[in-house]
Amino acid sequence: MTNEGTNLDPWYDHYAQRTAGLAASEVRALFAVASRPEVVSLAGGMPFVSALPRELVAAAMERALALHGPVALQYGSGQGSPRIREQILEVMALEGISASADDVVVTTGSQHALELLAKLFLDPGDVVLAEGPSYVTALVVFRSFQAEVVHIAMDDHGMVPESLRDAIVRVRAAGGRIKLLYTVPTFHNPAGVTLSWQRRMEILEIARAHDILVIEDNPYGLLYFDAPPPHAMRSVEREGVVYLGTFSKTLAPGMRVGWALAPHAVREKLVLANEAAVLSPSSFSQTVVSEYLASADWRGQIATFRDVYRERRDAMLAALAEHLPGLRWTVPNGWFYVWLSLPPNLDSKAMLPRAVKELVAYTPGTAFYADGDGRTAMRLSFCYPTPDYIREGIRRLATVINGELELLNEFSQTAPLRSVRAERGVVSPPPNLG
Repeated sequence: MTNEGTNLDPWYDHYAQRTAGLAASEVRALFAVASRPEVVSLAGGMPFVSALPRELVAAAMERALALHGPVALQYGSGQGSPRIREQILEVMALEGISASADDVVVTTGSQHALELLAKLFLDPGDVVLAEGPSYVTALVVFRSFQAEVVHIAMDDHGMVPESLRDAIVRVRAAGGRIKLLYTVPTFHNPAGVTLSWQRRMEILEIARAHDILVIEDNPYGLLYFDAPPPHAMRSVEREGVVYLGTFSKTLAPGMRVGWALAPHAVREKLVLANEAAVLSPSSFSQTVVSEYLASADWRGQIATFRDVYRERRDAMLAALAEHLPGLRWTVPNGWFYVWLSLPPNLDSKAMLPRAVKELVAYTPGTAFYADGDGRTAMRLSFCYPTPDYIREGIRRLATVINGELELLNEFSQTAPLRSVRAERGVVSPPPNLG
C-alpha cells in the first residue's frame, strides 16, 4: 500500500525508522518570523555577540594562523587538541571541577556531545529522565534515537527529588529501561531556576542508588548576575556524571567548540563516536579559541557579558511587573530566560499567531515538553534585544494576553479582567513550572 508520504518524497519508505523522531523544534520554526526587523523577538536564545570586542577575536585568529597555521588548517585529533583540553580544565575549575585533560573530549558545540552520548547509550524504547520543562533540542536528540522522555517536576529550587524517585519507581514497574538522567541544573533552560546544592547532592545519591548515568548540561554557569551558583554536580561525582560545557555562551556560538568531561571508559567511546561523526572537531576553531584563552582577559569578558545580560534581565522583570502584574514568572540569577505562567484558560501555542500580528514573538511552553504539556506557559528570552526593545516587547505581549482574556471573558461570561488578575495574586508565589 502506498504511503501518503511517498507523494512528496520518493525515498519515504527507505528511511530508517529513527528518522521519524527528527522534526524541527518550535524554537527553530520561529526563527523566520522572529528575524523580521519589525518583530520584537523574545523567542530565541542568541547570545549578544556584539558585546564581544571584534579586535579580541581578530587578534586570536591572526595568532592562530601566524603561530600555528599548519596545525590550525590540518586534520586533528578526534579527542581535540591537548592545549585546549588543558585550558578547558581552567574554565571548569571556576565551577569546582578538578579533572584530567585526558578525560575531556572536544566536540562541535556541546549539542554535538549530547548527540554522541545519545548514540552511545540509547536503544529504541529506552527512557531518559529530564526536567519538565526541558531543553528543547535535547528532546529532539532523544526522540531521534527513539527514546522516551519522562519528565520530572520542578519548582523554584529546580528538579524535585521526590518526583525523581516516583518516576523511577513508576517507569521500572512498567518495565521501562532507564538509561540517562538529563539535567540543566544551573540557570535552567527554559525555566531560569537553579538547582540548590542540597538537591544536587540528593539527586546524585538517587542516581547512584539506581545506577543511572547523569548528563549535566552546563552552558550557562559562569553567566551569573548576583552571586555564583552552586558548584557543578561533577565537582563531587566523577564516575556517575558526564559534564557538558561550551564556549558558545562565554565567547561566541559561531566558534562551535564545546566539550564533554566523561568517566574514562565513556571517554574512550566518545572519541570513537566523534571520529565516526566528524573525523575531528575543527582544528581552526580550537586554535582560535585556544589563542583567545591564552592572550585575552576572558574572565573580564565574561564579567562584561554578565553586566549586559543583568541589565536586560532587570528590564524584562520591570516590564512584566508593570504590564502583567497579575501573572507569575521565574526570576533568574543568570543566563537568558524567564518562564512566564499564564492563567489556566490561555494557550500559549494557540495565542502565538496573534502575538506575531502584534509584532512580538515568544516560545510556547509546549516546545519544552515531550508529552504536549506546557500550554499555559511560555519562555521569554532577554539576551538579544536591547532593554528598550524588551520593554516594548513586553508591552505588546501584554496587549495580546489581556486581549485573549477579554475575549474569553466576553464569550464565557467569566469575571472581568481585573477580577482574574486579583485572583491570580502578586508575583511572589512560586512559579508554576508545569
